[in-house]
Amino acid sequence: MGQARAVAILGTGSDVGKSLVVAGICRLLSRKGVRAAPFKAQNMALNSFVTLDGGEIGRAQALQAQACGIEPTVDMNPILLKPESDSRSQVVVRGKVYETLDALAYFERKETLFNIVRECYARLASEYECVVIEGAGSAAEINLRDRDMVNWPVVELANASVVLVADIDRGGVFAQIIGTLDLLAPHERQRVRGVIVNKFRGDRRLFEDGVRILEMRTGLPVLGVVPYLRDLRLDQEDSLDLARSRSVQFKPDFTNVAVVLLPRMSNFTDFNALAAEKDVALRFAASPEDLRGADVVILPGSKNTLEDLDYLVTSGFPVTLESHVQRGGELVGICGGYQMLGQAIADPKGLERGGTSTGLGFLDVTTKLDAPKICRQVRAISLLHGVQQHAPVRGYEIHMGRTSRGTTNPCFQIEASEIWEGTARGDEGAASANGRIWGTSIHGLFDQPGFRRGWLNRVRGRKGLSPISPRESELVVTQLRAELDRWADHLEQYVNMDAIYSVCEGR
Repeated sequence: MGQARAVAILGTGSDVGKSLVVAGICRLLSRKGVRAAPFKAQNMALNSFVTLDGGEIGRAQALQAQACGIEPTVDMNPILLKPESDSRSQVVVRGKVYETLDALAYFERKETLFNIVRECYARLASEYECVVIEGAGSAAEINLRDRDMVNWPVVELANASVVLVADIDRGGVFAQIIGTLDLLAPHERQRVRGVIVNKFRGDRRLFEDGVRILEMRTGLPVLGVVPYLRDLRLDQEDSLDLARSRSVQFKPDFTNVAVVLLPRMSNFTDFNALAAEKDVALRFAASPEDLRGADVVILPGSKNTLEDLDYLVTSGFPVTLESHVQRGGELVGICGGYQMLGQAIADPKGLERGGTSTGLGFLDVTTKLDAPKICRQVRAISLLHGVQQHAPVRGYEIHMGRTSRGTTNPCFQIEASEIWEGTARGDEGAASANGRIWGTSIHGLFDQPGFRRGWLNRVRGRKGLSPISPRESELVVTQLRAELDRWADHLEQYVNMDAIYSVCEGR
């Protein structure tokens, strides 16, 4: 094992803020000049990222690597579980598809998989001074202790000190913390250095008695009470504020964008930069009625394209989408959403459920699901009519589908070095003759300020609104990049970071 010191951020439950706490600590360590790296042995998420060498990892670990100022690698997230149904997940190991398994079959492979976890951690530990480990779910899942591959076995592997994070916003914080600690084995309990109470709302002075009670009952220091930070625009893992996103009001002088909320939607982070634009109102739409008033409707990526296509049909979306297009609205598909816009999706190898499904029929393309999965970063230029010609686009592809274009024009051209099987002359995606219906396999294309602003101005032009300067979209990128530092500053203000630095720096 390498010489790196390690601190593990474990939680009292899911969605208590572990991912962002790790990202903030990573950022603070990087600013202090400590060579740090993130690590999460096993992640379950439909938001993923593609590394430079074509490996797939959780989006949270990519954000944490960015916080460290380093390039994301598959060693930072050796195992990624991508749910395909309530009982089965696609298992991605060291960035590549391993198998699709149910829970019992997955746990039967624990020994083999944990050996891979051990190897990945050893490489990180030999390259960095400190590894910041993220746990999963609760630190006290006692019924899963013999199958755990992400919490205590990793803590012991890394000889890590532990910080426990609890979420006061959901209530019951005393039971969360005291109950979790009481369920730990004595040797696990001894590793816990302190507790962070996260997502506090209101006057922190009102919780001073709570801090004293926690410290008295647990014998551990409360390292911080972290106020809830509003409007933080950092990639989240698999949680959407649905109430807020569904209640976004469309406005006549805005570009109104509705993203259809699919049951197996993946990579909803594709739309973070769009939502941050001052002239955009972006709503996640759970029903056809939620599309009312939209200038643009986007069908996003999906982990199970055929089931999500069925959902659209049975929920009545096709009629509403047809009406939207007939009224002059724009319709966009990203990855699985692009495949749904076509004529048919075939699954001859049963990678999802087998057979052939009729698509929505908006584009003259057909898709065949096939292995291996295509995972790669791409650079391309825009061919969309009315958008700045040859505007650069960078993004990544994650898909099993091979989509063939019929008579429609492409909407992007991938650079020659990035051409993948099945693309003639690097052409990618498809667009209708009027350019108002288009689809692409490229995730993250809206992150590029030049393309994003050119495309938004095209929509504005159709509404009779004047164009907005590209400088405004460049400012959005600057502001989003600054969010990591805003979060790190917030964490530093409210957490006793010296206690964490002492672990990471060997003091």
